[in-house]
Amino acid sequence: MTPIVQRGLYYEEFEVGAVYAHRPGRTATEADNVLFSSLTMNTQPLHLDAAYAATQPFGQRLMNSMWTLATLVGASVTQLTQGTLVAQLGLSDIAFPAPLFHGDTLYVDTEITEKRLSSSRPGQGLVTMRHTGRNQDGTVVATASRVALMWCVDAAGDGTAP
Repeated sequence: MTPIVQRGLYYEEFEVGAVYAHRPGRTATEADNVLFSSLTMNTQPLHLDAAYAATQPFGQRLMNSMWTLATLVGASVTQLTQGTLVAQLGLSDIAFPAPLFHGDTLYVDTEITEKRLSSSRPGQGLVTMRHTGRNQDGTVVATASRVALMWCVDAAGDGTAP
């Protein structure tokens, strides 16, 4: 029996307009926030200092927005790009329209907004994705557009092509 390899999608498998719901969600914890902020040398007291954050407009610590962005993109990997990505080319239109707090759960959906074959890299194509993160109440807490350079199925040469 041939094993089935978990992978993302090849360029040809992406369809403009398709929306992917990445589940399960990810519940943000205090440990996530403190560790991520510390590892990235982000000493912003809005992430680390509960007493200070309590005196600020949201009244509590905010999740580090870079953690939110990384988790937003990371949630899509197994379903879309695992093993089929050549490179991430860029992120744009990043926004955090509402806060994410400890204890909130981040749910991510991705819409494929554009795709085209690479003119300079045969066997590869560019896919534009629009990631949207919502909390458990459905409030949008993060959005970002991402351009990924993806393998075409015949050029991948990794043994996972169908």
